[in-house]
Amino acid sequence: MSAAQLLATDRAAIILQLVPYLIGKGEVSVAEAADEFDVTPEQMRAMVEKLTVIGLPGDGGFWQMANDLFDIDWDLLDQQDLISITNPVGLERAPRLTAREAAALLAGLQLAASLPGVGDSGVVQGLLTKLARGAASAPAQVIVAPDAVDDVRVAVDAALRAGVAISFAYKAPDKPVTTRTVDPVKVHIADGQWYLQGWCHLREAMRTFHLDRVSDVQLTDIAITHGGDMVPELFEASETDAVAEIRFAADLLPLMPAYLDRATVAADGDRRVGRVRVADGRTLKRLAARHGGEIEVLAPESARAATAAWAAAGLAQYR
Repeated sequence: MSAAQLLATDRAAIILQLVPYLIGKGEVSVAEAADEFDVTPEQMRAMVEKLTVIGLPGDGGFWQMANDLFDIDWDLLDQQDLISITNPVGLERAPRLTAREAAALLAGLQLAASLPGVGDSGVVQGLLTKLARGAASAPAQVIVAPDAVDDVRVAVDAALRAGVAISFAYKAPDKPVTTRTVDPVKVHIADGQWYLQGWCHLREAMRTFHLDRVSDVQLTDIAITHGGDMVPELFEASETDAVAEIRFAADLLPLMPAYLDRATVAADGDRRVGRVRVADGRTLKRLAARHGGEIEVLAPESARAATAAWAAAGLAQYR
């Protein structure tokens, strides 16, 4: 950016970002800071020098004392071309995250980093560093443990980068294994479950695949041709879906937004009955098992039987 291009609005925007940047760096060369903000070293030096007339207004709206203004290490700047703020004007009193708050955000960012095309952008890693540094005390070390779908996520990421379809074995509930070739479009997380949406060459339509049921993932040499196609909502129902009925405790309502977003829910004493369209009613067995007996599958009969059989098979493991 040339001097002629650096307008007053540009300088104001840079200075607003410059102070937290310098405080975060602790000490940085003029050249490095200039490169970071895409200005010349001379422009950067001029803006740093102007920081000494910016500060914290006093009670009357005017700066009253020297310690109300930002200050820099002049000797370090003049002799070594290094920038270091020596008076942060009370910024250290800004509200800070507690260790627990920082740990929660760090966990969420680590989970986001596992999404294809996100973790390698550099943005997430920068945020992780800033959050760890910005907590009032050191946050707990948080690790989002990888699970069985990691290989699938890596393969999807590689396929999206290479612009090719992926091939995998898919085991739908109570159905034989099929080999699918898919143009990957999106990876979703819902209720702790991972899903891949993409164009299925076998079905010739957009399909959603539960990553827990995917195995033997391989990249193909088939170019993606439907990567830009619209994909349906993750749990969007169609007219061919089965209508399922479930009865559950009223306090579970806020815990099942993905399932009940398009459902009709009616009161049944102190419980609730929901009617919702699902692609395969037998998948409700996972939902029922997750909430420990608080959900009863009423219909269709195939879903009710599958849920009972799945629960019985699980119980048998403890005998």
